[in-house]
Amino acid sequence: MSDSRTDPRLALEFCGLHLNTPLVLLSGCVGFGEEYTRVAGFSNRDAGAICLKGTTGAARLGNAPHRVYETPDGMLNAIGLQNPGVDHVVDHTLPQLDFDETRFFANVSGSTLEEYIEVTRRFDDSPIDAIEINISCPNVKEGGVAFGNDPDMSARVVEACRKVTSKPLITKLSPNQTDIAENARRCIEAGTDAFAVINTLMGMAVDVENRRAVIGNNQGGLSGPAIKPIALLKVQQVYQVAAPHNVPIIGQGGVMNATDALEFLIAGASTVGVGTGLFYDALCLPKILHGISDYMDRHGYTHVRDLTGTLQLNGAVSACAPPAPQDPTT
Repeated sequence: MSDSRTDPRLALEFCGLHLNTPLVLLSGCVGFGEEYTRVAGFSNRDAGAICLKGTTGAARLGNAPHRVYETPDGMLNAIGLQNPGVDHVVDHTLPQLDFDETRFFANVSGSTLEEYIEVTRRFDDSPIDAIEINISCPNVKEGGVAFGNDPDMSARVVEACRKVTSKPLITKLSPNQTDIAENARRCIEAGTDAFAVINTLMGMAVDVENRRAVIGNNQGGLSGPAIKPIALLKVQQVYQVAAPHNVPIIGQGGVMNATDALEFLIAGASTVGVGTGLFYDALCLPKILHGISDYMDRHGYTHVRDLTGTLQLNGAVSACAPPAPQDPTT
């Protein structure tokens, strides 16, 4: 088996960008790209790209505590987009990042269309490799949820951001909507280059002794293994719309190991996002990469891209269909 860091089968092109591996570290889980570099044994080179923390026009303090709560097979978070503002990120954070190690994607958030435009324009004039548009953040009281759950608003945000940047645009889709495939179709028409599927699901936790919501914001985003089955279905649904237009997908939601990553690739993802899994095991990336390489060895795949969209769907069976009539002669 090849070393995952040198296995040429794991490198790929994503929106015209060369990625060392198919793994993407997700926004909000790795700060502004420097947090995990302090962990002994961690290497940014194991990641094809790193999505920086959600960035808004002005600095934000975020939500009141509690902001994180562990749940069975996952966690709730309601950080509230705490960040120093786009000017600080561009002027002070980006110059400290090593762009020779991996790719870095900005994550643009906002409360208004104008804010999305402003932040995207600012990142366009920076060394950032691509821009992820966060139109589906479930842990703020305004902005993202309304944009991400309405196909018209989603398309408007994508179209507006497309006009102010030539960098690849990645639209982060919400699972908290009626028809994610229709939203994806509208975003493709508006000019998105890729999708991140999915963002967290909305959830809450209750302190029964005090009869209060545990999260200070009352609700937060649920991530971790508990959401993986939902995320896989959403990736497969978006893939049906995106594949004819060669629009790649970052599949994400509960990836803990190589099997999880392979499921997303087979369902239609071109790359796989790792987020909450890093909190369980900060050194999981090389393990995931070795597992993917081993699977390719066993199944004869010559490149990781050949796995994308290889899912074989079963014939449609209605759970509500009546039983077949019995032949009275038997």
